[in-house]
Amino acid sequence: MTDLQTTETTQYGRTRINLRAGEVEGFVILPAEGGRGGRPWLWYAPSFMRDPYPLPKDLHAWYLQPVLESGIAVAGVDVGESWGSPAGRALFTRFHALVTERFGLDRRACLMPQSRGGLMHYNWAAEHPDCVRCIGAIYPVCDMKRPIRLEKVAAAYGLTPGQLLAEAHLHHPIDRVAPLAEHRVPILHIHGDQDEVVPLASNSQALIDRYRALGGPGEVIVVAGKGHAEVPEFFQNRRMLEFYLTLGENLGPEGRCGAETP
Repeated sequence: MTDLQTTETTQYGRTRINLRAGEVEGFVILPAEGGRGGRPWLWYAPSFMRDPYPLPKDLHAWYLQPVLESGIAVAGVDVGESWGSPAGRALFTRFHALVTERFGLDRRACLMPQSRGGLMHYNWAAEHPDCVRCIGAIYPVCDMKRPIRLEKVAAAYGLTPGQLLAEAHLHHPIDRVAPLAEHRVPILHIHGDQDEVVPLASNSQALIDRYRALGGPGEVIVVAGKGHAEVPEFFQNRRMLEFYLTLGENLGPEGRCGAETP
């Protein structure tokens, strides 16, 4: 990618490099000079670069400021409302190549999917398990087949709902975690038991149950009494922060996360 264009802004107290290379538009926030060896990084999805709702935002500072201070970079790419489609996954691959080559980020990223970012990251991760260090997800969409969203997802894929269901084995995250289990990728989700937008049972719980059955290290932190909301219970969780800071190394082979920091 020789047509890289960059501008600089500030986010989370660090310089944010906004970049564009052809159809790839994203950002990289580098940690303090030096950082950790190999430049580990946290890859957030979905990333939207402009109004009406640019993501990530101030809400994520509780996680991302300590991550940056610890020497871990933060990055993301805007693939629009692609819902994990092949076109969106292709842009993810081009972004990954760009930031690892141009900014020296480690080939293996720690993924941070939130809500519909779950379909984006899990579908890409299933095809690139060797590029994934860990996955720490906030109430992620894992169930592509739910009727209430099937038509919207199918449109993003350029398919009818029927066609998408016929190809579900190619796009449904819960059916695609075997490669991640083979690579022993640590996975930690946080999800509310009152989530009506992205129900716990058919999304995080179903994926983690399948993952553990395949021998993968995975766990769900269940937040009692909370739904699909931007509240501290999801965005200021110490166990999730520790997972990011240790790049998933504190999640043992049985899917048990380390003790919560007081």
